[in-house]
Amino acid sequence: MADPAERVSVTIPRSVLAKFDSVLEQRGFSNRSQAIAEILNREIIDASSEEVDQVMAGTITIFYSTLRNNLQSTLSKIQRKHIAEVISSLHVQLENDHIMEVLVVQGPAWKLRDIANELITCKGVKTGNLNLSSTIIPPLHQK
Repeated sequence: MADPAERVSVTIPRSVLAKFDSVLEQRGFSNRSQAIAEILNREIIDASSEEVDQVMAGTITIFYSTLRNNLQSTLSKIQRKHIAEVISSLHVQLENDHIMEVLVVQGPAWKLRDIANELITCKGVKTGNLNLSSTIIPPLHQK
């Protein structure tokens, strides 16, 4: 059953609205309401991820070079150390000896943030980010 919608009125400067309309068109939103709902949901997820034990699911994406000695081994050790939270990973070969790795993770938001920081701050990792959702993966095995 769909969540009932509530109509609200918002007053914002015309210049901000024009920029917002441009962004929502570029991103392919069908209307302002859809775009605003997505932005609000993202903010709510970010705020709820600050709760100490809020369990969340998400991805950690990192980009790095294969030319850095022992980096892949270090990243694997970190993932193995957090095997309860790292559900799966995708390893993609990019050009010029670069790798994109996407980890599917689930657990307390604070712990996922710590894991992401541990991975992203490894010497040789070019960039990375954590993306969380309040929707979690169903248990794989029932007791």
